[in-house]
Amino acid sequence: MNTGLTIERRPRTWKLTLSYDGTDFHGWQVQPSVPTIQGTLQEALQRITGEAPLPQGSGRTDAGVHALAQVASFELLASIPEENLQRALNRTLPDAIRVLSAEVVRDGFHARHDARAKTYEYRILQAQRKMGVVCSPFLTRYMYACPWTLNADAMQRAADYFLGEHDFVSFAATDPDLATREEAASAGRLGGTATSLPAIRTIFKSQWDRQSCEAGELLVYRVRGNGFVHHMVRNLVGTMVEVGRGAQQADAVPAILDACNRAAAGPTAPARGLFLHSVEYDAGETAAPVATA
Repeated sequence: MNTGLTIERRPRTWKLTLSYDGTDFHGWQVQPSVPTIQGTLQEALQRITGEAPLPQGSGRTDAGVHALAQVASFELLASIPEENLQRALNRTLPDAIRVLSAEVVRDGFHARHDARAKTYEYRILQAQRKMGVVCSPFLTRYMYACPWTLNADAMQRAADYFLGEHDFVSFAATDPDLATREEAASAGRLGGTATSLPAIRTIFKSQWDRQSCEAGELLVYRVRGNGFVHHMVRNLVGTMVEVGRGAQQADAVPAILDACNRAAAGPTAPARGLFLHSVEYDAGETAAPVATA
């Protein structure tokens, strides 16, 4: 019997975990006329499902920055099995972007708003004293070939000062995460104006490790925090490189933090050495890389 009622399909919330080589992309966020991770993913979803949701990432990685386990969320009306969507996306996306997992999650899940912590990794190839040793062209896209020999112990002393809660305005881009601050202010989550919010973040881990690779010694910085402002990790690394090469003292870091002035900190390290390593959510929702090659 025809009751005259129309049953509408409800959209389902999807969560993707992605790995990508950011070298040939202009960052995560969609921009006109240039390739971006978000835009490329949106186009692939449209080709597969006929729908074009704008995937929301856990963070907006910059041009040239890579990800081992970026997270994106969006809604789809299409009724498609999880493994089928993953397989179809990996057939459609360029080889530089791989979908590690695709799953339907609870309604309302948001890759950025629900993130509890993130870990970034930065890789530096130290200058080699031995003449004739150069960084392989197969590695140079994924690490900073530093022209100086660095004092890793001094860099670790500097890194220790970042632990805990601080205002990281000195390590933010000229305009620290304006889009996020404007969104929060307009939603009433913050007091004051969008331009008055300090860049207060909590860092849980700040550690340098030495690793061997075919080109020599690799210094790997791992930083885990509850959030990061624009260019923050690259500016932390650039400042610690200044310490490692002897142009700055490790114990100057507290004064740099207190200055709340970008000019007080060191230069911005190159994008190619930076990886979004993993994103943490509530129990059962954490995304981690399959491998950290």
